[in-house]
Amino acid sequence: MYLGALSTVYLDRSLGEAARRLSQLGLRSVEFGAGGYFPKNHCDPGALLQDPRALDEFRQTLSDCGLTISAFALHGEPLHADPLVVKTYDGEFRSACQLARQVGVSRLTLTAGLPPGAPGDQTPNWILFPWPPRMVDCYRWQWEQKVLPYWKEQAKFAADCGVRLCFEMVPGDMVYNPETLLRLRDAVGPTVGCNFDPSHLFWQGIDVLDAIHRLGPAIYHVHAKDTSLLNHNVRVNGVLDPKPFHQLANRSWLFRTVGYGHDESFWRDFASTLRLVGYDDVLSIEHEDPLIDLEEGLESAIRLLEGVVIRKPPAKLWSD
Repeated sequence: MYLGALSTVYLDRSLGEAARRLSQLGLRSVEFGAGGYFPKNHCDPGALLQDPRALDEFRQTLSDCGLTISAFALHGEPLHADPLVVKTYDGEFRSACQLARQVGVSRLTLTAGLPPGAPGDQTPNWILFPWPPRMVDCYRWQWEQKVLPYWKEQAKFAADCGVRLCFEMVPGDMVYNPETLLRLRDAVGPTVGCNFDPSHLFWQGIDVLDAIHRLGPAIYHVHAKDTSLLNHNVRVNGVLDPKPFHQLANRSWLFRTVGYGHDESFWRDFASTLRLVGYDDVLSIEHEDPLIDLEEGLESAIRLLEGVVIRKPPAKLWSD
């Protein structure tokens, strides 16, 4: 197991500056934003595919810093009601898959998307309650007519490029918990797996370690990001919270730097449970903590996780 980070922590720096700093911090890999919501200033797959010289420079920069690429991140809106939005995402998705094949990257981290609730609707609809009864039919339509046909087609293209699709379970998305992740995987096949980000599970009340056991071999990539509950607000309003992220004191929960939501003991259990189910790969640090400076938060997460990751394979015990 080893540490990496999303390059978004250094969006204000050039690729070379960002790569050098990540290397200086002792990280081994980088996860590049490559489309969707992510700016493409560090990695623009479409542009790199069209410019062999720029692609060579991209590779050389990472090689000089001793960094590998754990994944290309492409969190966007593939099931949007506007066909132009879908077309843009499709182009970015295919470019990312093609670039991944060229540079030896085998994973895309992404979200499944959220369609409207019925034909002709224009607004995404996250259905969480089977009432009125028509909502059950709307939810079925979303899966059968939107989610599954779209991702079956995209998974074929990804598989042809040697790429696995690592879906992050995010509330406000069709895939937001282990059950929905496995529903997509069962329908589409093993090209679909999980980018396991515990931060979205904490505030839903999901036991993160039990979720790891449930997903097991479906875990293809892992984010290291924490969440804290503001229990005085939770006790009054619960955890469903549409208030803007900048209204910090009034929210029910906040994304936090690793260690500021759950202590080192939890993160030791997290790493050990991942190994127990067979995951021995990257922990990619994502910083979205509104209370801590970007670099300070990254450095803090690295310090904690350096004492947590299990690097060597287990030794044979005398009793084996």
